[in-house]
Amino acid sequence: MTSSAPRLRFGIIADPQYAAAEPDLRLDRYFTKSLDKLAEAVRRFNAEELDFVLTLGDVIDRGFENFDAVLSVYAGLRHQCLFLPGNHDFKVEAARLGEVHGRLGMAAPYYDLVRNGCRIVVIEGSDISLFAPPPGDPRRATAEEMLAVLRRAGAANAQTWNGGVGEAQLAWLSGRLALAEEAGETVIAMGHYPLFPHNEHNLWNAEAVAGLLVRSPAVAAYFCGHNHAGNYGELGGTHFVNFRGMVDTERENAFALVEVFDDRIDITGFGREPSRSLKLPVAARPGWP
Repeated sequence: MTSSAPRLRFGIIADPQYAAAEPDLRLDRYFTKSLDKLAEAVRRFNAEELDFVLTLGDVIDRGFENFDAVLSVYAGLRHQCLFLPGNHDFKVEAARLGEVHGRLGMAAPYYDLVRNGCRIVVIEGSDISLFAPPPGDPRRATAEEMLAVLRRAGAANAQTWNGGVGEAQLAWLSGRLALAEEAGETVIAMGHYPLFPHNEHNLWNAEAVAGLLVRSPAVAAYFCGHNHAGNYGELGGTHFVNFRGMVDTERENAFALVEVFDDRIDITGFGREPSRSLKLPVAARPGWP
């Protein structure tokens, strides 16, 4: 018998991408408007009983100084506020790259938390990239090699504004999934870069990360941003949801409320974000096996 009450309720925001800058009309991005859109989301979330609110990256578009204004809006939330960075969050002075995670209140680049039988696993997809590691960090050389391999293969996601997950993080992810399986928990993984379906915005080693998630019976879904148009796919019973970018359009907002039930995940979209109901595979339900 399944419970009629959700085990977990949380808010999702993707790509506010604030900057004190003129709009990019070609991409339909209105950077300054994100403060008002974010304030609307905060008011809506504050009217709900939530476990947390998580932003899927690109809090700013560029410039470390822009964190001040956008994070002051987040400060109005009465709920726990969780972040992961996107590629634009690292468009700051090289000397400040090492400060980005701390400015977002993150104790580590990737982390997890457990609430009421659900494990939220947060991935750092800019781990291996041309922009997040400080100059001289060996991960930049690894990024160049990874990108070169993808370009030779003609991969659509062979883009300088994507990134990859390193071997140490892959091992960590595998370990966290094993813990969830042992405890009979439901896992929702979060990251900035899409993993599936295939498109130019995907993580460089999307197949490796998606493979870990799909092979784990504990994993119900993966949530991401980065592709502002949004997307959805299902692979091996795992749901891959790409939330739409808040920064896009002059007036229309985009954010969501997520409820995790014993048998499904309900996503209530606001503005441009569609609503969805995602059935949970039996193994990802509480108390399995």
